[in-house]
Amino acid sequence: MSDPRYRAAVVGTGAIAAAHAQAIQDHPDRVRLTAVADLDADRARTFAEAWHAPAVATDLTALLAGGELDLVHLCTPPSTHAPLARQCLEAGVHVLVEKPPTLSLAELDELAEVSRDTGAHVATVFQHRFGAGAVRLRAMTAAGELGRPLLATCETQWFRDAAYFAVPWRGRWETEGGGPTMGHGIHQFDLLLSVLGPWEQVTAVAARRDRQVDTEDVSMAIVTFADGAVASVVNSVVSPRQTSRLRFDYEHATVELDHLYGYTDADWTVTPAPGHEIRWEPDPGSPVSGHGGQLSAVLDALDTGAPPPVTLDETRRTMEFIAALYASAFTGAPVRRGEIGPDSPFAARMNGTGAPWEAVRAR
Repeated sequence: MSDPRYRAAVVGTGAIAAAHAQAIQDHPDRVRLTAVADLDADRARTFAEAWHAPAVATDLTALLAGGELDLVHLCTPPSTHAPLARQCLEAGVHVLVEKPPTLSLAELDELAEVSRDTGAHVATVFQHRFGAGAVRLRAMTAAGELGRPLLATCETQWFRDAAYFAVPWRGRWETEGGGPTMGHGIHQFDLLLSVLGPWEQVTAVAARRDRQVDTEDVSMAIVTFADGAVASVVNSVVSPRQTSRLRFDYEHATVELDHLYGYTDADWTVTPAPGHEIRWEPDPGSPVSGHGGQLSAVLDALDTGAPPPVTLDETRRTMEFIAALYASAFTGAPVRRGEIGPDSPFAARMNGTGAPWEAVRAR
């Protein structure tokens, strides 16, 4: 076997880093893990040994100084994403960054500017876009095989206990950027948006019902789309029976996905409307939607010199949706796409003018 074309590093060795290392290992003829970085030297060495990475560092600057990297997998806490991604871009190294990619629209726009200046790219991990069922659904939607999309529901109802939020950066606006809207439901509604296209308006509520956090632990939104379709979006970390569900009602069929943290083709069901026959041809051997599928698409793009998916332009549509959801929830008014300009407080931080429970606590 010839040497892989691309050299990758994993920066940050928390739980999600193993998914990235496995994705790299799944493409041995295309990319190899050459380095691992973590502020904890012992943890970095342990991770590097487990995944057979030859180099270990505790500092991204030192890692980039070697000049032998093509792609950095950024798996650090959210508040570090923007500054570390910027370092990579300025070194001419592409970045695959975990969600949420930044804490705000302003940070995302700054990264986009650096990317334009350097020619290096940032791709956001939205791996559910790349599962076989999602790819098929987008193609069928675009071809009109299901008729017009009419209605959709998107539910991310997960459970995270007090021990989960004991990690210092979780549940805080300044370090995580938001609650389940930013860190949990983002995968499901990004998939929803990738299927239904441009959203037009969001009307939302957000609440802190039970967890002792600064952010919300529940949010709900009603969304309208450019073609007139409507959707509901629920995000929660207080739901003991966990589920990740999407349902799309088209003129000619209902298409549903029911899973938790990753899906295969077996998790999709299609119910044709009376009088219609829908050809949904599942692949029984399709892998779980995960980092490996997205990394394959990233490598394909790098092979051709194209921006790797999910690009910052595409990511911005999802991040703007999040900002609009918070803005609507905290101001009590619907928010339209494009309404959050650079001077809006919700562009600089997702809690914008402040969550209602912050005012109650301050009294």
